[in-house]
Amino acid sequence: MKLFGKLSEIQLEEILTKVGKANVGMIGDLCLDIYWKADMTRSELSRETPHFPLPIVEERMSPGGGGNLAANIAALRPAKIKAIGVVGDDWRGKALLRELENRGIDDSNIVICRDVMTNTYCKPIRMGISDVEYEDPRLDFCNYRGLPGSAEKMLLDNLDRTVKDLDVLCVTDQFIFGCITPAVRKKLIQYAAEGLTVIVDSRDKMPEYRGVIMKPNEIEAWRIVQDTNLPPADNLEQYVEIAGKLARINRAPVCMTIGPKGCLYSDGQTITHVSAYAVEPPIDIVGAGDTFLAAFGTAIAAGIDPVMAASFGNLASSITIKKIGTTGTSSQEELRKALKANV
Repeated sequence: MKLFGKLSEIQLEEILTKVGKANVGMIGDLCLDIYWKADMTRSELSRETPHFPLPIVEERMSPGGGGNLAANIAALRPAKIKAIGVVGDDWRGKALLRELENRGIDDSNIVICRDVMTNTYCKPIRMGISDVEYEDPRLDFCNYRGLPGSAEKMLLDNLDRTVKDLDVLCVTDQFIFGCITPAVRKKLIQYAAEGLTVIVDSRDKMPEYRGVIMKPNEIEAWRIVQDTNLPPADNLEQYVEIAGKLARINRAPVCMTIGPKGCLYSDGQTITHVSAYAVEPPIDIVGAGDTFLAAFGTAIAAGIDPVMAASFGNLASSITIKKIGTTGTSSQEELRKALKANV
């Protein structure tokens, strides 16, 4: 096993310069995250019901799921970022498209379907007299039926039209009833076979892919290789074995994240352990996988060596896990600052 430490400042500047010429696409399950802050000092017992309402004093929205992946790519300032997916013809879909447009993301290939519900996670957060904030159970808008055939056809047409101009296509395949249907998955595998660099992050469908660059975390990789839901032991040697096996099964490279240990990059023959960047608690790992995929994929699109691209992904993730209570992005300025802090 080889070891790659941390990027130098010269290497980081090389990546950031080349990223500005990259054309990046993403396809996946787009979501909207909504945060509602309620000031409970303003709450009064309802006259109609025996409840204290949540007086919302602040509303904040941001792209989630595949939308968070697109937002993270856009924050790195590639030449182009094109998002492909499906949203509903509802107020949540309109809000999500507005959030994407505000970040400079090309959403012209997103299908709007009246028979689909825009995946949305609404998070009520209570605050009161003290500094303590309390998050209530989420309110989730989710799809429980498969993608309509008409929407699937439009999605496939948009894919065929878009991939011709891309240097890389990042895929987030997360939902059972998401936009990555068997037909879409088959098309993605075809693109990879024809020479397009396709990088896939999938919770449950990774075994159905071949010939793409896989980006699982250690638990997802364990489930594929060992065919069990038991979590892996915290053992680097075991992680190395899993990454190597998965690359051979996939017949293409694997970049497996392993939390605070960084990641492992395997091309099927050689495995490199790419070190993590030091981060002090508190941390919030929600969305860290999206950040890693965005940075890794954008660097690959820019022609950067995969191991250096993986280190770039680690650096970007070290920034967003410090953004507590939200899915964040990492800007070029934040990347430079984080690297200097780790020298």
